[in-house]
Amino acid sequence: MGILVFDSGIGGLSILRELRLALPGMPVSYVADDAGFPYGDWEEEPLCDRLEALFRRYIALFRPQLCVVACNTATTIAIDRLRQGFPSTPFVGTVPAITPAAERTASGLISVLATPGTVDRDYTRNLINEFAADKWVTLVGAPDLAKLAEMHLRGEAVSPDILKAQIAPCFVEKDGKRTDIVVLGCTHYPFMANMMRKYAPWPVDWLNPAEAIASRAKSVLGDTQPAQMVREDTDRAVFTSDSPPAITARLVGSFGLKVVRS
Repeated sequence: MGILVFDSGIGGLSILRELRLALPGMPVSYVADDAGFPYGDWEEEPLCDRLEALFRRYIALFRPQLCVVACNTATTIAIDRLRQGFPSTPFVGTVPAITPAAERTASGLISVLATPGTVDRDYTRNLINEFAADKWVTLVGAPDLAKLAEMHLRGEAVSPDILKAQIAPCFVEKDGKRTDIVVLGCTHYPFMANMMRKYAPWPVDWLNPAEAIASRAKSVLGDTQPAQMVREDTDRAVFTSDSPPAITARLVGSFGLKVVRS
């Protein structure tokens, strides 16, 4: 029971953090597909097949009340297929926060910073056409930023020059105006936000969708939320490799997750 939170790696911990605030009594099972990471290296159909197989396995194992797909790439290519394949289990996906960005921008210049897989999806472009058609939206597919975020989370050094190169295309000047909002289109990226602020050429609003996702999860669950607080040994993390590095196990442990074998 409870919530199944799924990501390609440990970036979904940024969503978990907000879910805990919104749903403090709800047990969580966190699934990290580290054996398949990074998703940007996959072709679409094989990745969809993999995601469906993984959800079949873990829905049967954990029997969640709700699945949160805490990964933009997985959501944009597979959320419809997952909902069709598991109609008795509700899904909340993670998509770039284009609507709130369009509502908040003062300059009209928005950038979406995501993996190449996310920026290439029709799903993402349809969101822009529907909710930000009157804005200047720059899509930036950062090929290495998710890997850098995982390194940063594990306490490893990240080259400022490489980080600057990954975020540089987000900063656009047009007709005397500048980009003022960068949508974080990957759940790994919020953990890098302070570094990105430090090395940005000018201040922008780095828009993190985690709070909105947690709010949506709370709405979907409605009255099914438990009243009691989570017990310390309730929440667990599963890695599809079954052998995460010790430093990664310690990291998820700091989020109150016990690593178990699947």
